Amino acid sequence: RGYLVEHSDFILKIMYDRGITAYRMAKETGITESLFSSWKKTPTSNIYSGNLVRIAEYLGCSVDYLLGRTENPEINR
Repeated sequence: RGYLVEHSDFILKIMYDRGITAYRMAKETGITESLFSSWKKTPTSNIYSGNLVRIAEYLGCSVDYLLGRTENPEINR
């Protein structure tokens, strides 16, 4: 890899691919819309674990998928 992809970049890409706006995600998860806006300006991998869990639950995928650790979005049970 020639560059580092931050976890927030990956999450925003999933949102974009699924047609989910920051406003909608914020309203339905309780995470502030400003957080998603800040990720666009300053990508980060330092994401509060509680937010990762809420986003994963909302999107119906695993946290590992959101972190780019697996290509399989399925939740392992």
